[in-house]
Amino acid sequence: MNKLNSFLAKDIEAFISFRKKLGYRSEPNKIRNFFSAFDRYISKKDANWNDLTPAFLLEFRSQLSLEPQSVNKIMGALRVFFDYLVRVDRTAQNPLQDITDLKRNAFIPYIFSNEQVDELLNAIQINIQSHNESNFLTDLAVFTIISLIARCGLRISEPLKLKDEHYRKNEATIYIKNTKFGKDRLIPVPQAVASLINSFISVRNSILHRNKCDNIFTSIHGEITDYYINKKFHAALQGLNIDRSPKKFPGITFGNPTVHSFSYPNLNKIQTFF
Repeated sequence: MNKLNSFLAKDIEAFISFRKKLGYRSEPNKIRNFFSAFDRYISKKDANWNDLTPAFLLEFRSQLSLEPQSVNKIMGALRVFFDYLVRVDRTAQNPLQDITDLKRNAFIPYIFSNEQVDELLNAIQINIQSHNESNFLTDLAVFTIISLIARCGLRISEPLKLKDEHYRKNEATIYIKNTKFGKDRLIPVPQAVASLINSFISVRNSILHRNKCDNIFTSIHGEITDYYINKKFHAALQGLNIDRSPKKFPGITFGNPTVHSFSYPNLNKIQTFF
């Protein structure tokens, strides 16, 4: 838990609880992260209610060494928080009501070529460790997950949450429950990827000596996490000498390759924008 220590800590926690009661799905710690820099700043300045002026907020914003869009997210969260404080009569006015967002840099995401997608998947596959069952099952799970992400445009969290019953072998579809925007999706899976899933489940059941698990992608030590996915992904990038750094120019940023880059269109996957 990210502990808050400023004089506003209790108000921030009350705000988080208020949002949860309204039905917002964000995890409390994720919301808390938006306030951690502000909490540290007002503690450092030994600020009180009288100090929370527009000028104070602008000073706080100016010392944030982040991209404009990240700064805007933090200030946006604070704006909503101060609206809440006004509503519950903790303060008379919102000091951010007349402060506009910073101009955002244009962001161009990294898009893999079709050849790069094939090369990446091949690099991950040939590096599957087979000297013991534990490493083999984990590496096979990671390869299958990244193949699923690359060919179906999934977010990294979606295959990690898949249950056995979410995969329909006969139809070659997967059911994604509660996506980022709270919707459910039924996604067709390319036959080649369906074969990978079938093979993984068969190997998993044989190694774990059971026919059903809580999650499809399970290792000997439990669930597969995004740590393993990112580790294998970046190792493959390095092996292929693909530049992993973002490129920044005045007013524009070209993104670095990430697993999420697979969600952008390429001809090697089934699009899932429905």
